[in-house]
Amino acid sequence: MAGQSLRHTTRRLRAAALAAGAALVLGACGSTADSGPSGGGGGGGSDGPVGVVLPLLTSPFWQAYNDYVPRMADSEGVDALGTVNSNGDSAQQITDVNNLLNQNVAGLVVAPLDSGAISAALDQAERRGVPVVAVDVAPEEGEVEMIVRANNVAYGEAACAYLGEHVETGKVVQIMGDLSSVNGRERSEAFRTCVAENHPGLEVLEIPADWESDKAAAQLDTLLNANPDIRGIYLQAGGVYLAPTLQTLRSKDMLHPAGEEGHITIVSNDGIPQELESIRNGEIDATVSQPADAYAQYGMYYIKAALAGETFEPGPTDHGSTIVELPNGLLEDQLPAPLVTRENVDDPELWGNRDQ
Repeated sequence: MAGQSLRHTTRRLRAAALAAGAALVLGACGSTADSGPSGGGGGGGSDGPVGVVLPLLTSPFWQAYNDYVPRMADSEGVDALGTVNSNGDSAQQITDVNNLLNQNVAGLVVAPLDSGAISAALDQAERRGVPVVAVDVAPEEGEVEMIVRANNVAYGEAACAYLGEHVETGKVVQIMGDLSSVNGRERSEAFRTCVAENHPGLEVLEIPADWESDKAAAQLDTLLNANPDIRGIYLQAGGVYLAPTLQTLRSKDMLHPAGEEGHITIVSNDGIPQELESIRNGEIDATVSQPADAYAQYGMYYIKAALAGETFEPGPTDHGSTIVELPNGLLEDQLPAPLVTRENVDDPELWGNRDQ
């Protein structure tokens, strides 16, 4: 607790000095654009724009986030540079952050590719007096003003609950993300633990796919050859796993619509338009809608607040989420991420149904 108190005291001292400082927003992927002369959202006289570092742009989820960033920067009054894409390379991401720091940015947005490795970039930002807002992925170490994220443990638990309800016994597969990311670890462990505790009739098979579609396709093909009796699949990231999964099942004549004999129950994560259409078509059954729009909006909101010297405490927010304090003392705004099924797939409030 002493370490957490010191962290909060340090954050408040830094906030008090932000009128002469810069800010860094570490965000998961998004294109940024100039939003006016406000200069870092007009926060406390801060000079210079905000930079945004992307983890990758090969996923429709991050492409959507990329599209939302300039709009949200404009609506929040944040002057944002064009985004930098780290192309799935955590070492490159650290270089990208350092390059932006050398350009004297007032702010930067990064979704860390590797929850541990990003600490090197966060240390550089702290040495420059640059506060950080992390989006999508929580760093294990380092100083950030806020983490904008949804509850990834709840993702795995929601997938488990849905599959457990619709598949009473048999083999189910979880296609996992990169386990160097807290997102991949939390989703995997939550799903695994929930099945063990609540659905003992299910046998979990696992594919470590590292957020890479080719790995997912190759390993799923091999697994289905050895286990043609698979009854359920959990995709930890529909943006990269949906297309290869459907293609693999189709090639084996195992893609049967919901309600038909032989249908494999599939639950995904992301809420991209392609997933929603697949739910309508009966190809998959559900997805957790990870809020790409809100990630962009509140990444900009919190960097503007940091530049203005504002600080936050754990508790409910005015936008339907809850700020929690993580074991390492960092604060995380856990945004809502609803489960989408046939019953609510046409909800116009889902970001995957807007702007299409």
